[in-house]
Amino acid sequence: MYVCLCHGVTDRDIRAAADNGVTSMRQLGEELGVGTQCGRCAPTAREILRDYSSPGYMALAGMLAHPV
Repeated sequence: MYVCLCHGVTDRDIRAAADNGVTSMRQLGEELGVGTQCGRCAPTAREILRDYSSPGYMALAGMLAHPV
């Protein structure tokens, strides 16, 4: 899903940035331009970044990637 229409950034782009070490909205803005134009994407981008880096999400992702 597109999160930032101004810069054409998707939720997958945000997750990939998080995988590469991005941990804050400031870094996300520097890397992808998210939140630097109109700003309407910032709350959604922040939520994706927060949820993706949470321990619960990572545990769920691990279970889905390697089902028993």
